This record gives sequence, C-alpha cells and structure tokens, in this order.
Amino acid sequence: MKGRKYVLFDFDGVIADSYAVAWSTAKKLCARLTDGEYRSLFEGNVYETHDALLSEPHGPECSHDLDWFSIFTPAFEEQATLFAGMREVIENLSHTYVLVIVSSTLTSPIQGFLEKHHIGRYFSEVMGADVHTGKREKIHMIFEKYDITAPLCVFITDTLGDMHEAKAAGVGAIGVSWGFHPRETLQKGEPFRIVDRPKEIPAAVSDYFTRSN
Repeated sequence: MKGRKYVLFDFDGVIADSYAVAWSTAKKLCARLTDGEYRSLFEGNVYETHDALLSEPHGPECSHDLDWFSIFTPAFEEQATLFAGMREVIENLSHTYVLVIVSSTLTSPIQGFLEKHHIGRYFSEVMGADVHTGKREKIHMIFEKYDITAPLCVFITDTLGDMHEAKAAGVGAIGVSWGFHPRETLQKGEPFRIVDRPKEIPAAVSDYFTRSN
C-alpha cells in the first residue's frame, strides 16, 4: 500500500441510509428531542454531545439510561439500506485508493452490512466506535498503522462534526448532501467540495489530491 492515497469514509449517512433508524432510536431514549436538536448533535463529536444532552434529567417520559446500540443495532440490521450508486463508487475508488471506514457505529454491524451488500472486500479496514469514539484519534491511528501523513488522506462525510475532527487531524473533507446534515450546515466546515450524488465522489477525490499536490 506504499505510495497510495487513502480515502476515509464515514458510514452512516454516506454509505448506509440509516438516519431513520438513528432518529427512531434517539426518540426512544429522549422523547423530548426534536429532529433539529438531534441533527445538531452531529455538529461536534456525537458521543460528547449525546452524553451532555442525556446527562440532564427530562422527566419520566425519557429513558436516558437505555443502551443506544442494543436498540439501534437490531433495527439497523433490518432496516438500513445502501445508498443507490454507492456500490459502484466504492468499487471504482478501490482500484486507485486504499479505502478505510471511520465511523461512530460499532465495527461489527458495519462489517455485516458491507458483507450483505458485497462491498466488504473493497475496504482495508473498518474502525468503529469500539476502536475509539473520537474520529480524530482514529485518523491518527491510520497515520501510524499505515505509515502515512495527512496529505495522503481525504475524509468523506455527511456531518459538520466529522469535518471538525478531520481538520484537527490535518485532513481535508468532502461533504455529501444526502446524509445527516444539509448543505448549509456542511458549508460551515469549509470542505474541499460538497457533492449531491454518489457518482460525483470519484472526481471530487481526484481533484482533491491533484490540488493538494
């Protein structure tokens, strides 16, 4: 893998269409939460913002002590779908780049999803929340494991919080507008580009590395 460039993928909202599952899970924990408030949790590290929200007592209608993944994972495995066009994009990119998933979801259900949709072989590694809850830290792990530096990587994500974490690691971001955050929120992270369709990703990645060189 020496000499190759690395495309780091967020998972939920980029590859997997799972917002409805996540939102439904959030409502089971916090009945008072609005859709807008939930989306805003992803403007930072979602584990930190989520914990801060649920540390406040809301009353008997909320169940803040429920385990997120015990609710989310079964529903995810049953309901989450692959965004149309992503299989072809991932296969295309894998011919040129090393692909790694950096996600806030647990590694195991991600791997199950990838195998279900026959795209697991295209990824060198999956780094879920069980590896670390901070994406900046996981990006640094990638640097160390593969003996690479930030200019050899780009992060593809649908949230502002991810862009902040990538930037903190020195990595640029490409935003996708079909996930958890709309274009206007993504623009706050000053990404290299925001794409509106999966088929636009390869050109954005190529342009990113061409300009960064």
